[in-house]
Amino acid sequence: MNIKTRLSVQFSLIVTGILVFFSLLVYYISYTSQLTKFRESLLERAQNTAILLIDVTEIDSLLLKKIHQSTISLQKEEIAVIDSALSLIYGYEIDYLTSGVLEEYSGGREERYFSISGKDGVCSRHNFNGREYSVFVMAFDSSRLENLAGLRRILLWSTLFSILLSVLFSYFFSKRAIKPISDIIFSVKEINSLKLSHRLDEGNRKDEIAQLAITFNEMLTNLEISFRNQQDFFSNASHELRTPLTVMIGESDYLLSHERSTEEYVRHIGGLVEDLRKLNTLLNSLLELAQVNVDRNFPFSDVRIDEILFNAIQHVRIKYPDRKLIPKIIYPENSSDLIVSGHAGLLEIVFRNLLENACKFSDEDVNIDFTIDEKVIGITVSDKGIGIPVDEIESVFEPFRRASNARYIGGFGVGLSLVTSILELHDAELHTRSTVGEGTQFEILFKKSIR
Repeated sequence: MNIKTRLSVQFSLIVTGILVFFSLLVYYISYTSQLTKFRESLLERAQNTAILLIDVTEIDSLLLKKIHQSTISLQKEEIAVIDSALSLIYGYEIDYLTSGVLEEYSGGREERYFSISGKDGVCSRHNFNGREYSVFVMAFDSSRLENLAGLRRILLWSTLFSILLSVLFSYFFSKRAIKPISDIIFSVKEINSLKLSHRLDEGNRKDEIAQLAITFNEMLTNLEISFRNQQDFFSNASHELRTPLTVMIGESDYLLSHERSTEEYVRHIGGLVEDLRKLNTLLNSLLELAQVNVDRNFPFSDVRIDEILFNAIQHVRIKYPDRKLIPKIIYPENSSDLIVSGHAGLLEIVFRNLLENACKFSDEDVNIDFTIDEKVIGITVSDKGIGIPVDEIESVFEPFRRASNARYIGGFGVGLSLVTSILELHDAELHTRSTVGEGTQFEILFKKSIR
């Protein structure tokens, strides 16, 4: 059973239950109201009979019968009056009021109501001159039976008609309510790995279905980015790997084409080893970039950003021993002001790449400046190297893209792309300022860890 049918059935059952409940309630209230009125009429008839027969001495049984016969009475009315000894002192049209009935209901001091074969009756007590009498009156309430029968017909047909309407309207409204979901299902079926740019209609962007569409669109955006990153990665990686491999194969074929001297073997093998080192560096960078782009759930913890930076500085100094890396920091009174939430290993990769780029593209000192305020820790890496053309600053952060003035300097164009991916994970900002021939500044702004 689909959701549309299930909603329609559930709504119809609820409406049916409510209608049946209120129909029974209306019928019960009407029944008790009419029964109460009829019993009041019986009691009034019994009291008047007792007064006329017992209290008024001028009226005897024969006269009272004539009065009852000449006045408007209840349908098939029966009247009986007995004394405390259960002796019948007056009877009128007695049929159901047998001696057994009179004896059964004559006890007690309050009025007693009873019903025999659909005929309602009352037993009323009457005291006169210290003597106690019981007055019985019975009659059919045909008007009540007719009214209740009519009410039953009205309630039955109105309930059935209302149930029918509820089924039709519930199916219509459930179909209308489910339509946005049906549209989403239809749209989702049209989406595949080749159509990730398609998006669902987000409607009014307020109700739950719109929120579902928004969430699904966000997921599609992330998937599209991941697929595009994978495509770019494989395309660029295959190109970048093919070139050094082709060179090494050519070098090896040339070396093996005929016998060489020892010096030539050493020279060519040394070149191959250097190419293998570059290839190893490229593979490591590609693996780091792939891991960051694919696995976005790295475990974060509170780390001291200055310690990570100094570890990166020590690593770069080993690679560039003739270059000065000058950190400038004024330590705050509270050491917790240097703590950020992040992954120490990834953050060290960021600093290593920025420092290595500064050393690679500049022959002068590299400055690292700290700025600390109430909410943000800023770290700026500055060099006085070749700089980046202004119109190329955005593109150098894409994988395998390098500035036009850096094509003759070794590198693969992966480092800055890796830096931006890692900083996105850490919700950190990266600002770049560069002038060709004067140098480049990379400023990173970290949010302090809330403690």
